Amino acid sequence: MIDREQRYTHGHQESVLRSHRWRTAENSAGYLLPELRSGDALLDVGCGPGTITADLADRVAPGRVAAIDASAEVVDEARRTLAARGHGAAEVEVGDVYGLDEPDEAFDVVHAHQVLQHLGDPVAALVEMRRVCGPRGVVAARDADYAAMSWYPHDERLDRWLDVYRATASANGAEPDAGRRLPSWFRSAGFGTIAVTASTWCFAERAEREWWGSLWAGRVTGSAFAQQALEAGLTDEAEQAAMADAFRSWAQHPDGWFVVVHGEVVARA
Repeated sequence: MIDREQRYTHGHQESVLRSHRWRTAENSAGYLLPELRSGDALLDVGCGPGTITADLADRVAPGRVAAIDASAEVVDEARRTLAARGHGAAEVEVGDVYGLDEPDEAFDVVHAHQVLQHLGDPVAALVEMRRVCGPRGVVAARDADYAAMSWYPHDERLDRWLDVYRATASANGAEPDAGRRLPSWFRSAGFGTIAVTASTWCFAERAEREWWGSLWAGRVTGSAFAQQALEAGLTDEAEQAAMADAFRSWAQHPDGWFVVVHGEVVARA
């Protein structure tokens, strides 16, 4: 049975939304851009604050744009983002990826960024995304792979952060190492043709390090993830403070380097 009340590991605290607002089509959906055409009807699943959605809307205009997210709070922000970018007609609603309120073959493009990793049944979600995609359309997804993340210099406290995050996500029924699993999930969902790629976010310049380090320092002490990890008995507040300090120390290191690896799939039915 699909858990429709599944916990979202990250939550929607400001330290999380700051990261989500930074995302653009260029830095988070470049693999999909060659597929987009003016006039396409597009659905963005798990749209968050709408920054990627707005970029995609620019490229498919004047086509229909719809977006859903499970959080009413971020749906409101996405509506404001799209309106400010000239896409006030976009349909942005609270929605359920397991039961999309759309007819069959309603869209030319169905997109999900960092969504499948948080679902208890990503294959069922992909089956539903496939249902609402037209016969000549594409379904596209990009997800991080936490086990593939890498950083320098080494810090055992950051090793511990990764262990705690992966354990917390798994306890929520999620899959933190989703990136490598995307091709398998798409094939299990019945897609006939898939194109598989990978890309990264790399944080190495000083401003990038300070931004990324401050985000995660905030997340490990004051986010839904932090609270869930405590509730599950996976860590304690003293260790969380040490993890936060590790991120701040890494950010100040002149040779600091952090890479987030993502799997990507563009699929046709």
